[in-house]
Amino acid sequence: MAKAKKQTARGRKQDRARVAGGQKYEVSYEAKKTGRSASAVKKAVKKVGSSRKKVERKLKGR
Repeated sequence: MAKAKKQTARGRKQDRARVAGGQKYEVSYEAKKTGRSASAVKKAVKKVGSSRKKVERKLKGR
């Protein structure tokens, strides 16, 4: 029998590092976290990409 693979957190970490601009719950979470509107979050994602750090930097720097 083959040995079962161990679960890793790599996929979850990669997922948390991104903001899915098409997912309403992720957009609303970022909007609430940064104090901006959902449309501002979507525009930031479109402009700087889906990296959470870049999106937050863009929203706070405005």
